[in-house]
Amino acid sequence: MHPSPDNGGRWLLRLCLARLGFSLIATVYAALIPLLQPAWGMSASQAGSVQSAWHAGYIVSLVAASLLAGRCGARRTFLGMGWAACAGSLVFAFGAVDYGSALILYGLAGLFAGGSYVPGLTLIAERFPPAARGRAMGAYIAAASLGYAVGLAGAGLLAEWGGARAGFLLAAGGTLLGQALALATLRGTPNVVVAAAARGPLISLASVVWLWRHRAARYVVLGYTFHAWELLGMWAWLPAFLSAAAALHAGGATTLVVAGASLAALTHLASMVGSLFGGGWSDRWGRTPVILVMSLASLGCSLLFGWAMVLPLWIVVLLAVLFNLTAIGDSAIHSANLTEVIPAQHLATAYSVRSILGFGMGVLAPWLFGRVLDAGGGTPAAWGWAWTLLGAVAVVGPWATWRLQRLARLSQTSPDARSEATRGAGVGAQ
Repeated sequence: MHPSPDNGGRWLLRLCLARLGFSLIATVYAALIPLLQPAWGMSASQAGSVQSAWHAGYIVSLVAASLLAGRCGARRTFLGMGWAACAGSLVFAFGAVDYGSALILYGLAGLFAGGSYVPGLTLIAERFPPAARGRAMGAYIAAASLGYAVGLAGAGLLAEWGGARAGFLLAAGGTLLGQALALATLRGTPNVVVAAAARGPLISLASVVWLWRHRAARYVVLGYTFHAWELLGMWAWLPAFLSAAAALHAGGATTLVVAGASLAALTHLASMVGSLFGGGWSDRWGRTPVILVMSLASLGCSLLFGWAMVLPLWIVVLLAVLFNLTAIGDSAIHSANLTEVIPAQHLATAYSVRSILGFGMGVLAPWLFGRVLDAGGGTPAAWGWAWTLLGAVAVVGPWATWRLQRLARLSQTSPDARSEATRGAGVGAQ
């Protein structure tokens, strides 16, 4: 099913705006860590664990969204889980008053938040042909980046006026707006349900075995998993780091919440370029080459970023912009690559496995980052080691993508390698 020339762009724009609204809830807590940590008496590891609770809930929501989209259709799943996301964000906004309540309620909000991700990408895949799919998915990921920026900047500004609750209410309002836009956008969109005989179980043991035994599939899943480790860890701690950097250069002992949130929002705005152009570049030059360039650049930023805290603030911000741009720039490409490397009968399992592994790493990253920060007493050196940890683990991602690219090249010359590498729909769209 392909969009007609007169309405495909408008449909995608409206769906992207809905995704923007749903995305605000993902970053408002990170924006307010410098304010909430002293107010709620949290250590850095506790502060990171609240963000980890969000990711833990989000894992479950992604698996549930994949299951429901296969059984009930992507459109119905998107809208149904959207109502649950509205309820979860409202409960968090009014009920989070300390570390314990935030840990539970932010996890609950994450539990309902995945309905706008996998079903949204599925709707785009149903509507756009492969030649335009990377670009369309890139626009969808870019819309989320804009939502993250609005959540960060808006929460920081509103917190100065009405405290943390005002920032939380902004996220709840964004979720309600996203649902209203989704209802209007998807009114005429068909709800495609895969036949029971064709879809198979959400996580099939046979498909898991297939994913493990076939190197191309294994490398695609591994590449995304360690991409998620780096990206989700960076998003959790970037506002607090920029706030601490701003305070360091201001010569004061207090953190600057608005400055950190606003600077982090700026990096998310810049990252939209990576999402928009990364998908288009991959349509033109191939998935794996663009993923490699983006992932190696973001890896370099991870290893250098924390140690740059003592440099002039404009250099720190410039590095943050480059970091966020390259870290998100290959997200849509990983998703497009998955649909092209994995055969249809194994795709549901592949989505579920990569979600569990990727966001499972996202659960660990913010908490471990906070542990390193606590161990170092929050000094500039502690920030340096925390960001270095993020990059050191993330190196597995580009290694897996490089192996995938090498396998694709071997398949062009070796009949045996070609037989394995091309059992999917193609390796890296080369």
